[in-house]
Amino acid sequence: MCVYALIAVVLSGCAISQITSPFRSRGERGGWATSVSEERLLEAAKNDTSSQVDLPARDQNCPRFSVWQRDRMLTFYEKGRRGDQLAIKYRGELTKTARECNIGRNKISVKYGYAGRVLLGQRGQPGTLRLPLRIHVTDASRNIISSQTTTVSVNVAPGSLVGYFSAVGKVSFAIESGTSPSQYQLYVAFDRNAAGSG
Repeated sequence: MCVYALIAVVLSGCAISQITSPFRSRGERGGWATSVSEERLLEAAKNDTSSQVDLPARDQNCPRFSVWQRDRMLTFYEKGRRGDQLAIKYRGELTKTARECNIGRNKISVKYGYAGRVLLGQRGQPGTLRLPLRIHVTDASRNIISSQTTTVSVNVAPGSLVGYFSAVGKVSFAIESGTSPSQYQLYVAFDRNAAGSG
């Protein structure tokens, strides 16, 4: 009973921090100034630190990358019991982001990374779990101009209630005439259309 109470407290997500961790970038000279790596993000997610993962971006025009606020958590339930707190199998949480960019005359290339964790619920079982995600790019008017879907696999070891994940990707997009690269933004979000989620 005490274990279930502890899981319920952990699943509430109250203590989870969302951190956008910018990495240094370069402009038209080309080349990545640092490496947004899965290893660094995974370490940050495990430590759940409240500080930045790496140095601040040198190019302040680099688009921000953050978690889409309403989709930073995704819960999976037993079939037919969506919304039942006693039927939670597992919950994914996005907790860390990082990015670096290469800004050209009419185009931006962004290397981004994100990390988080999975918490098992009362009905959860250890093993490899899959989480569906989307990467959105918005323009100066906050309209979504690009959206990519992806999936991350998370391993929860036997005897454990938590597993961690990290991933790195890249996206390029054109800059509209009269706009600044800093007016564009990238977001990572869980895909709520996944079967069994809520």
